[in-house]
Amino acid sequence: MRTNLTKLFVFTSLIFSVFQTIHASEIPANLDKFIVVLDAGHGGKDPGNMGNGYKEKDIALSIVQKIGKKLEAYKDIEVVYTRKTDVFVELFERGKIANNAHADLFVSVHCNSHNSQAKGTETFVLGLNRSDTNFDVAKRENSVIYLEENYEVTYEGFDPNSPESTIGLTIMQEEYLDQSILLADLIQKEYTNKLKRSNRGVKQMGLIVLHQTYMPSVLTEVGFLTNNEEGRYLNSSAGQDKMANSIVDAIINYSQTINLHTLEDITKNHPIATTEIPNATSEIYENVTFKVQLAAGSKKLDTKPYNFKGLKNVSRLKEGSLFKYYYGETSDYLIIQDMHREAVNKGYSTSYIVAFRDGRKITVNDALKSKLN
Repeated sequence: MRTNLTKLFVFTSLIFSVFQTIHASEIPANLDKFIVVLDAGHGGKDPGNMGNGYKEKDIALSIVQKIGKKLEAYKDIEVVYTRKTDVFVELFERGKIANNAHADLFVSVHCNSHNSQAKGTETFVLGLNRSDTNFDVAKRENSVIYLEENYEVTYEGFDPNSPESTIGLTIMQEEYLDQSILLADLIQKEYTNKLKRSNRGVKQMGLIVLHQTYMPSVLTEVGFLTNNEEGRYLNSSAGQDKMANSIVDAIINYSQTINLHTLEDITKNHPIATTEIPNATSEIYENVTFKVQLAAGSKKLDTKPYNFKGLKNVSRLKEGSLFKYYYGETSDYLIIQDMHREAVNKGYSTSYIVAFRDGRKITVNDALKSKLN
């Protein structure tokens, strides 16, 4: 156990050193662009899974190319690909491409497999494996490193078959976890609400390809090639186009919320009047403060109503390299629910309730377990 922890410390220190070096590199001039890095899973000598005879690497590439073509139609979006052809790209190199591009998002596209007729979509963010099933997926995706030359040096101390190794993967991405979860949730909602695909949810998993990036990052499994119906769907041009459209719509929705471009276009001469919050029966939680998170981004905005669609009582908090913007502040859960509805009505469809205790963010579930006054 002591040896494993030592290896974990060495591995984490190595990655932190690499991260710091990359992060200090020269910032490019095109910061006004919203940069999306698209990663087609597998490729070249790594076919991915071959469920029902279909090739994951080909389907992932086709979907990514469709996503890229649609995103490139937006003048404010720049698309960067980790691969555009059937080539093998090391996991470490995929992250390096995203970091060098100073990307706002990293989206990796994959297809799932199972020894049953399991079906549905699921999207992963970096985190500890919450179940044996998640760890099995992590092992499958991370085992790609065995195809890389000098993987022992590149990923020193990391063993895809060891749950302990995944602990070190979560450290550097914590700053972007909220944004990663937001994007993952938007993607899953597009799959479910528009395409009626089975929803397996948003999950956390220790994936090397997500760890290598220092921006919000997700890996989306668009379905199971091993499922007879889903495999045919994903191997078809129509199915791939629909999956691509869903991911594009989620990215656009995310960018409009997180990057704050739309907030600065609001006419200052026409502020929108706020709606009074009705007096409801109180549901106050002791030592808990609820807020509505409206958006987050690298730009520092004045918290005046004209910047936030007429909403008053907006606060700003810097977390890492991001500024987060919150509406309201109350210990009454009924009032914050009303404020959340108001934010949604003003156009913040992806806003959500957050909770704090003693200035530290906690989950809303943990907050609701607190003692009611």
